[in-house]
Order: sequence, then structure tokens, then C-alpha cells
Amino acid sequence: MDFSDFISQCAGKWFSQRTSHAIPPQALEAGTCDFWIDLIEPGDAILLERCQAIGLDPAQVTCAIRTHWQGQVGTANHADSGATFSLFVASDSPKQGQFWRWSEDNSDSSVIQGHYHLGQDEALNLSASTDSLRSEERLWFLNPNLRERTSVITHKAGSRYASFCSEIRMGLK
Repeated sequence: MDFSDFISQCAGKWFSQRTSHAIPPQALEAGTCDFWIDLIEPGDAILLERCQAIGLDPAQVTCAIRTHWQGQVGTANHADSGATFSLFVASDSPKQGQFWRWSEDNSDSSVIQGHYHLGQDEALNLSASTDSLRSEERLWFLNPNLRERTSVITHKAGSRYASFCSEIRMGLK
């Protein structure tokens, strides 16, 4: 599987169950959400705008996606929703490169830049850093409609947060 195939396989509507906790262990949090991953066409206006914002030639973009979600998180089971826009640019190898991710929350216009690598085991590894944190995420498919995801976020102050998600495809839209 190449990187574009992996991203294409991510498209659709998904149901996610997440378990997460702080390290050292604190109260366990669990949550569920529905989320959608939409593939972005090369000439899309938002894609062109985002490329211009970071000084990137749109012809270099390998692929772009929009992810949006709504669900219940935490011990209080409060509602949460949001959206992100991500674009990917391959480096010398088609299985690795850089990515940029924007929150589509109007109060947060920051962009996160990171690196991706699709391993021989067909798991996608994403890593990114900001001034305040570092994130490591790993995604893989058990079958075309079942995806697993782990992540560890390390804050500069030293605290860490880990999560595991099991994600089931509910359809293509």
C-alpha cells in the first residue's frame, strides 16, 4: 500500500471508541464519537488558500483531507465537536514527508507542522512539535473497515497523555 492508498482508505464516516489517561496514571477517560474524513480535490479553494498561507506550491501536495467529529468525551461525558484540515507533501520517498494541520475552530488559526512515515507494516506514523508539546500518533488498519490509532502527547512541562482508539467505518459519507 502506498501513502495515497492509505489516505484514500481513511475516507468515510467512522465511529470511534477512545480510552485515554495521563501518565503517570490518573483517572481513566473514555469517549465515543462519530467522525468523517473527506478527501480534498486538488483545485479546492481552501487547499489553495492554505498552500498560499505556508508558501507551498499546490502542485507539491500529495493529498489533503478534512476531518470533522462530534461525540462524548471524558468522565463527565460532555459533548465535543471540531474539525481540522490537513495537507501532505511527500519527500524523496512517496511513503514519507511533511504534513500541515489547521484547526477549523475560529478561535485557533495556528498551524501544526509535522512529519509522516508509512512503514513496511503499513502503519502510518505522524509526529509533530509546537512550542508547548510534542505528539506521536500511529494509525493502522486491521481490515478496510476497522482502524486502530494510538497517540502520546508530551507537554514541555513534562506531563504526558496517551490514548488508544478503535475505529469502525460506518459508510463512505
